[in-house]
Amino acid sequence: MRVVVFNVKYSENLGDGLLAQCLETALSDYPDMQVETIDLAGRTGFGTTHSRRQLAIHALHVLPAFARRLAVKAMLRSKLEKLAKDWSIKIDNADAVVVGGGNLFQDDDLNFPLKIGTLLDCIRKSGKPVAIYAVGVSGHWSTEACKLFGRLGAARVVHLSVRDDLALRHWKQHFPSGGSPIVLPDPGLLTCSLPHAARGGGSSRVSAMAGICVTDPVILQRHSGGPASDIALKTVDEYRALIRQLIADGYRIRLFCNGAREDQAFAERLLKEKTMQAYKASNWLSLAVRPERPEELIDILRSVSVVLAHRLHACIAAYSLAIPHVGLGWDPKVASFFTAVGRDAFFAAGPSATPAQIASLIKTAEDDSVGDLRREATLAAAAAGIETLYAALSFIPPPTSRTKLLVDSSG
Repeated sequence: MRVVVFNVKYSENLGDGLLAQCLETALSDYPDMQVETIDLAGRTGFGTTHSRRQLAIHALHVLPAFARRLAVKAMLRSKLEKLAKDWSIKIDNADAVVVGGGNLFQDDDLNFPLKIGTLLDCIRKSGKPVAIYAVGVSGHWSTEACKLFGRLGAARVVHLSVRDDLALRHWKQHFPSGGSPIVLPDPGLLTCSLPHAARGGGSSRVSAMAGICVTDPVILQRHSGGPASDIALKTVDEYRALIRQLIADGYRIRLFCNGAREDQAFAERLLKEKTMQAYKASNWLSLAVRPERPEELIDILRSVSVVLAHRLHACIAAYSLAIPHVGLGWDPKVASFFTAVGRDAFFAAGPSATPAQIASLIKTAEDDSVGDLRREATLAAAAAGIETLYAALSFIPPPTSRTKLLVDSSG
């Protein structure tokens, strides 16, 4: 069976690449499966994101919501026309389509709605079966986003799953009259099963080495699904205060990013201060080279003894690799993951998430074991989720007997 998978595999945010690799690798382990992953932004490899992306992000940030949506529609119009032609050829030559995983059903100024809506049109015209697998779903959609995502109702859906209970609640909120998805764990939880991770990745962990995954605060503010007050560690001064506290506690610090240029630029900005430069000169503080492939991100994670991150898949990958980690609040999806795996105690959000409190959590997390029975059960559930998807693709009912899973796209 030939399957085409659509997600954002080649995003600069390498968490998307990790989960895409996990899904592709797991499906390809079945001898009758031929799997090809296609990036929804039209990228064809890692490191192919436009160099002006950072400028575009900051330009959009200062515009009001209606103007951002108009700008995104204008930027994507001609590109999506071309992509639709390419996607249609790929879909026509495949037996089935998979959309997922990742936080694809979110309304980020119509970016994903426009891409998913265009893809759903291609799938509907082809008549090919589609599986929506372990996707994230945001809470707020505009009326136009609801209509674009609602095109799924005209497709031949053979599998529908979301990645956690939060995504399930949001899906039911948007499609109250449709069928209910099942909950299957994020495929990124299979990071430890990737060939590179299984080989050890070539890196060795150093004790009392805190890896801080830096995220540009502009990204946190623009894409947050919750109130700004929930965002933890959102200023240069707070980052520097945390670094000082951790070094006073005896930690060496390794700053790194998930691959996005804007995050790396923010990390470089953190170092432009006299005290930070002194820490760097004395080897208490370092900045990792920006990773450009998921394997490089895995190596960074495995080089530290504890990870601190806003980025969901930095936390998911650390969990999979049994590396102690602390999550930072900014979007409900991160809190949802920590709740799902029973690690609420290692999640910091809101006004109480001061640099001192975060530093204390990091120490507690490093002393706590991640490789417990619950983790083993969670990873097993992620593997079982792939089996569920495979079964749905292997026993596809004929078109005349399909079930229409969505009937109401009014939002």
